[in-house]
Formats: sequence, C-alpha cells, structure tokens
Amino acid sequence: MSQGAGAGAGAAVIVDRVSKSFGQISALREVSLKVEAGEAVAIAGRSGSGKSTLLSLIGGLEQSDTGEVLIDGRAIWKEPRPARARREIVGFVFQRHLLLGTLSARANVEVPLIGAGVHRAERHTRARSLLEEVGLADRADHLPHELSGGERQRVAVARALANRPHLLLADEPTGALDSHTSERVLDLLFGLRDSLGMTMIVVSYDEAVGARADRTVTLIDGRIQSAAAPSSAPGEPRPSPAVSPSSPTTSRSARAG
Repeated sequence: MSQGAGAGAGAAVIVDRVSKSFGQISALREVSLKVEAGEAVAIAGRSGSGKSTLLSLIGGLEQSDTGEVLIDGRAIWKEPRPARARREIVGFVFQRHLLLGTLSARANVEVPLIGAGVHRAERHTRARSLLEEVGLADRADHLPHELSGGERQRVAVARALANRPHLLLADEPTGALDSHTSERVLDLLFGLRDSLGMTMIVVSYDEAVGARADRTVTLIDGRIQSAAAPSSAPGEPRPSPAVSPSSPTTSRSARAG
C-alpha cells in the first residue's frame, strides 16, 4: 500500500459479519458493511447503538469476537505488527482532541511521526505543512490551552493526517463544539477528504454530517438498520447498496421524504 496521500489514495473497507460483546452486553451483532475507496460514510444511531464500537473495530483499536474487518484486503490484527499497520493505514479524530497539554500544536502533530520513525527535520516540515493546511500556521508554537476549542480540534485533524492515512475515522468530531465551529471543522474534514482522496467514516449525531456524506448507515441495538446506496464517485448516485443482506436500504432522498 502506498504511503502517499494523493487522489485515489482511499482504502476500501469490508466489515464481514462482525460481532463484539463486553461482558454480558452485546455491542455489535453480525454487522456487515462495505465502504468503497474514497467514499465518505456517516454512521448514525442513538447512544449505545454500537457506533463507536464499530469504528474502533474498523480502525483496529479493538478486536472483534467473530467476523473480520479488512482494509484494502488487510486484517490489521493478523499483521505481524498490528500497531504499525494501523499507524500506516488509519488516522483517528476523536470528540475530545486528546492533545498533550505540555506540547505545542506543532509538537502534537509530530507525535505519530515519532512512532513511525520519521526523521526530526521531516517531522517539523510535515507538521508545519499540515498546520498550514488546516489554517493554523500562525498557531504552530501555541500550547493547547492557548487555542480555542475549534483550533484544538483542527490540530487533532492535522495530527490524524500526519502519517498520510488512507482511511480517516472520526468519532463525534464536532460533539464538543458550537454550531459555527462545527461547520468549520466539517468544512475542513470533507474538504481534505475531497483533496486527498481518503476514505472517511464519521460517527455523529449531527445531521449536517449525514447531509455531506455520500451515504448514512444507521445502527440500532448493534445492528445495521438502514444505509443509503453508495455512489460510484462522491456525489454520484448508484442503485446498489453495500450492506448486510438482511438490512433494508434507504436512499438519502427517501429518508428526506
């Protein structure tokens, strides 16, 4: 898999009959989903429906009890070095920015590059370039407490892109932001997805995410209940859905009606 982040660099994702339980609680039940390379998918559902668990399984942060997740044909947990495979393929953005308070914005963006063994000079260059891309070049040397909530989240986005991922996973990226700042962060995420060609999966309660995504997948009690038909290219309709056979399919226009 190439490490470049140019057009067409998105990863195809296959979730095949995945289940996950925590003790007596069944978080996901026989979930199947296909996401095309370069597609932007929103995952919706009530609290406790399994959205974040599904995202963690796709990103290799958790292992499923049954079933399999493949990213461009690779099962992260079957790789000889799962953490390295995850770092090479996936970028994460969380609801809370999770920045290190004692490090500047630039140094926070460099953190994943240290684990990847990137030379110091290249780390500096790449971090400053990413901060410029998210509109924070002039805030590179500021500590997190010196930044606004929206600025901290934009630093988190830059950090997620540091290793030039093919798959960007965002878990409630606007959940802690006001509506104006949320719109700016979504502009940034979807703009970067379009320019870099990444695949993007976003968990969110925010209806604005579903409106921008190529389709929305809805989870209820650990099962996929509906999903809009995927498009052959972002914004272009296609009739055939890519969800588990037992799950009904709802187009975006039908949901809107």
